[in-house]
Amino acid sequence: MVKKVTVKTIRKYKENNEKFSALTAYDYSTAKYLDEAGIDLILIGDSLAMVALGYETTNSVGVEEMAIFTKAVAKGVSRAMVITDMPFMSYHTDIPAAIKNCGEMIKLGANGVKIEGYSDYILEVITRCTESGIPVVGHLGFTPQFLNTLGGYRIQGKTQEAAEEILKQAKQLEKAGAFAVVLEMVPQESAKFITENLNISTISCGAGKYCDAQVLVSDDVFGKYSDFTPKFARKYADMKELILTCAKQYDTDVKTGKFPSENEIF
Repeated sequence: MVKKVTVKTIRKYKENNEKFSALTAYDYSTAKYLDEAGIDLILIGDSLAMVALGYETTNSVGVEEMAIFTKAVAKGVSRAMVITDMPFMSYHTDIPAAIKNCGEMIKLGANGVKIEGYSDYILEVITRCTESGIPVVGHLGFTPQFLNTLGGYRIQGKTQEAAEEILKQAKQLEKAGAFAVVLEMVPQESAKFITENLNISTISCGAGKYCDAQVLVSDDVFGKYSDFTPKFARKYADMKELILTCAKQYDTDVKTGKFPSENEIF
């Protein structure tokens, strides 16, 4: 029987100084393949707003949409830990609504949720979630849901003072109950400093190689999403060209009568 990756597993990785991997997934089959490949944590990222739904920013996706994708991904996973990104304004209005929305993702099969940002209110949400049995991953550095207040896609933690501030925030997230924290678009040396001074795992999203884990958007890794590719994303395949090639060949075969063949009819 496959041993499930849990909060305890992630903590043990940190204690043993073992790296772990994370990728996003938005559908059953992709989640199944990532799980089979040995990916440790599968994130239903709100990045699906752009790569799966065609929105301009992640802020356009809602709880109902995240719920559909969470349910699909969870059905395809047996080993990896499944984490759902809580979308913009799904945990900002009041504590009861935040707990209800986070809890709904757990009911649908997620093993935890990811919550962006830092404030006294967010610390309270994390505390209440943890007390309610909902594991939480924090998210600091560049936080896409705060794109408008940050003034665009800007690297965070570029000075010693800024890195120390992120560390201070991360320690507060840890104290509130978060078992890991994503560091996005943080300079490598700053992320190294933060990682070495935390008891919980750091997950790099463009924060260099010294974090405890790495996460990327799977559509970037597979070369499927071509509208924009971050500097920190490594492309391992070219699914865009593969899909175009297959679709063009299918189109030709249909129009020339080559499909279906005698072996493909009843």
